[in-house]
Amino acid sequence: MANGQWYPAEWPERIRSLAEGALTPVVPRRAATVLLLKDTDTGPAVHMLRRRASMAFAGGAYAYPGGGVDPRDDDLHVRWAGPPRAWWADRLGVDETVAQAIVCAAVRETYEEAGVLLAGPTPDSVVGDTTGEAWEADRAALVARDLSFAEFLDRRGLVLRSDLLGAWARWITPEFETRRYDTWFFVAVLPEGQRTRNASTEADHTVWIAPQEAAAGYDKGDLMMMPPTIATLRGLIPYGSAAEALSAAPERDLTPVLARARLEEGEIVLSWPGHEEFTKHIPTDPSPGLPPAPSPDLSTGGAPA
Repeated sequence: MANGQWYPAEWPERIRSLAEGALTPVVPRRAATVLLLKDTDTGPAVHMLRRRASMAFAGGAYAYPGGGVDPRDDDLHVRWAGPPRAWWADRLGVDETVAQAIVCAAVRETYEEAGVLLAGPTPDSVVGDTTGEAWEADRAALVARDLSFAEFLDRRGLVLRSDLLGAWARWITPEFETRRYDTWFFVAVLPEGQRTRNASTEADHTVWIAPQEAAAGYDKGDLMMMPPTIATLRGLIPYGSAAEALSAAPERDLTPVLARARLEEGEIVLSWPGHEEFTKHIPTDPSPGLPPAPSPDLSTGGAPA
């Protein structure tokens, strides 16, 4: 392993098929993930979870809470506060219905996987405590898709606080992958009175960690991360507080990052435009005796496996 950049043994053949026109790319599923931040005595920290080693994709990798859009996330009855849907549509580069679904997915998945809810009883308030049996029952119903997010908000008398989110980046799974996601990354500050917990069935460990510390762990090979995870993490390092990072989000470039691959002189050259550190040269004929590497989805950074 080098900096968490694993690659599946089937990639060379799939990339070759794509280049020859024999492979039709899968349409990526929309997803959202959230870099949840809080301030500490030494600066901001980000909440990360470690995927279970038993996971088929990216087992052992560190990521953020996140997942795919629920078809019901575009429900027109979602109670909403903050910038209007039209503003979010312009910011995310989609129509208003899709924008609502992506923002709802970000808030819903953060609650489902970290127990943190970016919603409140009024447009300028946030719930203070989301623990207890009743809250857990609602969270479990959301995870099981027995309850839509709109229904959950109505039941609780809450409004989604879209102003507590900042769009940070957008990454799309490579065209040659079998499972693809178009993932929007957001930043948010942990609401006062709330606390995170490991509510995800896909994670075996969670941690609050300084971005520079996590990046150093990645560089040493101690922490496994996917390219979009470490890239977004590095983007947090310059900021001295969680609020500074959130306020900087509107200026972030949301041009989608899509991995490119080409066959060149007996090897695959895999690259992510604008992120040279992830360029990978992969022999098309691995050395005999070397086991194939595990097969993570290298570009969801928190989207479901």
